Amino acid sequence: MSGNLGSDRHPLDNPAWSALAGPHAHFAECRGRAARYPGDVTPFHALPEQPGAADWADLAALVGPKGWALLAVDAAVRPPADWEVTFDLEGVQLVGADVVGKAEPEAVPLGPADVPEMLALVERTRPGPFLPRTVELGSYLGIRRDGVLIAMAGERMHPPGHVEISAVCTDPAHRGEGLASRLVLAVVAGIRERGEIPFLHAAGDNTNAIRLYEALGFRQRRAVTFLGAAAPA
Repeated sequence: MSGNLGSDRHPLDNPAWSALAGPHAHFAECRGRAARYPGDVTPFHALPEQPGAADWADLAALVGPKGWALLAVDAAVRPPADWEVTFDLEGVQLVGADVVGKAEPEAVPLGPADVPEMLALVERTRPGPFLPRTVELGSYLGIRRDGVLIAMAGERMHPPGHVEISAVCTDPAHRGEGLASRLVLAVVAGIRERGEIPFLHAAGDNTNAIRLYEALGFRQRRAVTFLGAAAPA
């Protein structure tokens, strides 16, 4: 992947770019200074911090005519006029530099064989993008009751020195039992064991999730815009 974040840039300022240029480089599909994860892994794409016209042209070539891209960017970043914005969500990035993880005895590792159940849980809970190969991005943990997967959490983007916690979800019938908190702390424990720092994203209006993460010790670092756009025909 070409391009340079620059030594003064923090990896979390542009996490998808940092991940695809670093620990997740083996997933990167690139065109010039645009990159993306494979379409069945996660829909996130990456551009330089302040993309120019040539970068948007690279992204258009990467996704193809009318192809769709999902970006996590600063609010000031907007696509050229010939792109169609299809998704525009204000969010926050939270970092757990001081969060202490805790092993969860009830948690079990989840892998490719569990994907059908994981996809079914995601369909019931809508925590955000989770695709057939998302499980390949990092460690995933789940909790089962009577053999049924009722809660999970895992790892997604992996900028240098940092790991994003994602797909935090609990079956509606089991909410209020503290399962999400327990799983997040269990994922944090694994991240900490590797000497890395956990972080996560949440929709700006998802006050319940933000309150939960802050209660665990995560702190808001920056605002972020989740931007979905379709390339020109």
